[in-house]
Amino acid sequence: MIGAEDLQCLKAIAKRGGHRGSVWISSQTLGHSLGVSPQTASRRLKSLEAQSLVSRTLRPDGQYVTVTEKGEKELRQEYADYSRMFGQGKGQFSLAGTVISGLGEGRYYMSLPEYRRQFLELLGFEPYPGTLNVKLAAAAMPAKKKVDALEWITIRGFTSDNRTFGDARALPCRIGEIQCAIVVPGRSHYPDDVLEIIAPIALRRTLSLEDGSYVVVEVAYD
Repeated sequence: MIGAEDLQCLKAIAKRGGHRGSVWISSQTLGHSLGVSPQTASRRLKSLEAQSLVSRTLRPDGQYVTVTEKGEKELRQEYADYSRMFGQGKGQFSLAGTVISGLGEGRYYMSLPEYRRQFLELLGFEPYPGTLNVKLAAAAMPAKKKVDALEWITIRGFTSDNRTFGDARALPCRIGEIQCAIVVPGRSHYPDDVLEIIAPIALRRTLSLEDGSYVVVEVAYD
């Protein structure tokens, strides 16, 4: 977990635009923003780099710093924590996209008894063997990043027949009135704009969905 001082430094870099791309920043200017010496600011910057929360590039005119995807996730988690603390932002995220064909792996993994037991215990339903794959529209990606920062349910990995199955994470959601969950395997073969949805029923058949069908996945948050 990132320390409070490092998080303060990460916020300062993001405020200067580091979450949108590389920004020029010196230890002196960073120290001024943080109210610390340039030497202390330099140490915090190196600490962030060591944790892969920022990347640095040295150029003739100085150093350029970029908040990495991991760093942005930390910032979004901090935002989500404060939102919950002060009761802000209660509602739901809508993730719109189109149905696509998957790789066929979901059917196998959703049939494994150990995963099915955890889904029933933690989500309240046993999944239909298979996943509905939704490619998100570009306009849904900002909401997707906020969804990534919510508190997900951990599905523990296990070993069976000398084979190891990894952890996954799940987040309850709905499509219309149907209870579902977004599932992200520890090693996903899909890009960030594709959701794998599980449900207690066959979503394609029940909702008459085909490749290219438009769907909206609703994720509630407190």
